[in-house]
Amino acid sequence: MSERQWSLQEQIVVDAEPADVHAVVSDLRNMGRWSPECRKVWVPRPPAGVGSRFAGFNRRGPFLWFTVGRIVALRAPEGPAGHGEFTFDVGIFGLPIARWGYRFEPQGDGTLVTETWQDLRRGPGARLTDLLGSVFAGTSPERRVEINRAGMRTTLGRLAAGFGRQTA
Repeated sequence: MSERQWSLQEQIVVDAEPADVHAVVSDLRNMGRWSPECRKVWVPRPPAGVGSRFAGFNRRGPFLWFTVGRIVALRAPEGPAGHGEFTFDVGIFGLPIARWGYRFEPQGDGTLVTETWQDLRRGPGARLTDLLGSVFAGTSPERRVEINRAGMRTTLGRLAAGFGRQTA
């Protein structure tokens, strides 16, 4: 059995200004448009900011599950050379599952978007969240990495396509 992978990163260049891409991605209500698993995000009091909580409703094949999230970083790019960030943690029943993040950096006439995922299922409750992931999402921790990598590529590709031209 191979060693568990705890993080992933994928990138794409989007044909738009960093501030525009950041504004669309940081409005979590848009996530269902791009993600192959997330179907909808409910934000109780939009617009969301650091500390805001939200619920994500997910589906993959016959499996349905929800997560509860909290935004931990939100920094819009400022000026033509500005970098931005959007990061949130998700969990279930008060147990941490993952940290998702997006960075936005100017690159040429577009924006380099980097999506990151970090597995937070460590320490007390980790075995329970692994079990819940297997039961409700139909995914073992080892398979989750493969599914997330494919999902991140799909998400970024759909995001870029929504703005026009894209490059990997």
